[in-house]
Amino acid sequence: MTPVILLAEAKKSADVTDWPARIGWLVGLVLFIALVYWLMREGWKWRGTLQGDLPKPPSAPEETGPAKLNLSGRYHGSTTAGQWLDRIVAHGLGTRSRAELTLTEQGLEVERPGASDFFVPAAALRGARLDKGIAGKVLPEGGLLVVTWALGDKLIDSGFRSDHAAEHPEWVDTLNDMINDTEGAR
Repeated sequence: MTPVILLAEAKKSADVTDWPARIGWLVGLVLFIALVYWLMREGWKWRGTLQGDLPKPPSAPEETGPAKLNLSGRYHGSTTAGQWLDRIVAHGLGTRSRAELTLTEQGLEVERPGASDFFVPAAALRGARLDKGIAGKVLPEGGLLVVTWALGDKLIDSGFRSDHAAEHPEWVDTLNDMINDTEGAR
């Protein structure tokens, strides 16, 4: 029994004797991570510069009329219409956030706490559909409300997810009916 105890006592880790090398590796790793984050930030800023010709989305008018529909949920971002990975970052449209949507006869008001609000006039609305992904966010089929609208001469898809996904079909129907009525009036 004694030899086993002696062997167990003899096994222990070697002392760390090369502290400068270990600290050097740690500093190198931290610098590498900082470089990656800086490059990501510069890429985001560069994309915003490339989209600098995009006009700023309008703000909601003082009086928008009574609400047809309200939705509370998440804003997942905007992309070039039909290109679900081409994120629009100019004017804060790339910032994911909570969102409160209000649909009125005047258009679609998007209020985003912590990010810039925007308004889509009824004349700028082009369509609504249920989809499964936008700008790197993928959900189950039909889990995302995508609204297509015009900003200047560019068509944009904006993705929203309601806290209650059962509201999505009603939004699609109401928006598309509203768009058809607006086009019929022109």
